Amino acid sequence: MTQPAQRPSGRHDLLRIRYLGGPTAVIEVGGLRLVTDPTFDPPGDHPVGNRVLTKTSGPVLAPAALGPVDAVLLSHDQHPDNLDRLGRDYLAEVPLVLSTASAEVRLGGTVRSLPNWQETELDRPGGGRLQITGVPAQHGPDGTEHLTGEVTGFVLAGAGLPRIYVSGDNASLQVVEAIADRFGGVDVAVLFAGGAQTPLLGDAYLTLTSATAAEAARILRARHVVPVHFEGWAHFTQGADTLVAAFSSAGLAERLHLLQPGQHVSL
Repeated sequence: MTQPAQRPSGRHDLLRIRYLGGPTAVIEVGGLRLVTDPTFDPPGDHPVGNRVLTKTSGPVLAPAALGPVDAVLLSHDQHPDNLDRLGRDYLAEVPLVLSTASAEVRLGGTVRSLPNWQETELDRPGGGRLQITGVPAQHGPDGTEHLTGEVTGFVLAGAGLPRIYVSGDNASLQVVEAIADRFGGVDVAVLFAGGAQTPLLGDAYLTLTSATAAEAARILRARHVVPVHFEGWAHFTQGADTLVAAFSSAGLAERLHLLQPGQHVSL
């Protein structure tokens, strides 16, 4: 079990999510601080094989400004919109990175694989533990895993804490249904949306669209939804406006917490 990062004493029961841009957010829960898919590069092009992914906006904080962090939840390492150059450098400053088996092999260091349905625990300040479970993610349509690579999601839970789902780059509602069946729903869903598309898969979506994000929220019975991964890169085809429209059409507008980079929500 990993010891919590040192920080001033204070409330340890508050869930606070701060959105930094792209797939990157800081989740503070049970006195612990977790970062999702760190991307800190300025705008610019990122070659991926014979394709180029273009970052259109930078983060609101530099890595040095984040303060103590207990772990990074890294959905995958093979695409720069989930782990860019400065994000890779940042991993060396973090005591624990939870990710896929292939990421552990490629990155080394403090990266540890968390297989689907397996759990690890972090000690909370003042006692208690946060359970982190690896859950499936499918980065595109059925049968494309050999092209897009291994991806994972996470479920966070603990005594007296909300259950939080972090989707990673998942495009499959069947995967969402399996997670809902396993956990009986979640309190908060951090959904990677944006309807990402690249020439690799043509018109197919590599992540949730706005409409499937709303359906995922319904399947999960999530009381709160915080979208990430819906702006900041040119290959995201949907954004804030379509998220608002989709959740409103589904009758779920009150569950949506649509943050601008730098904003936070406390739940």
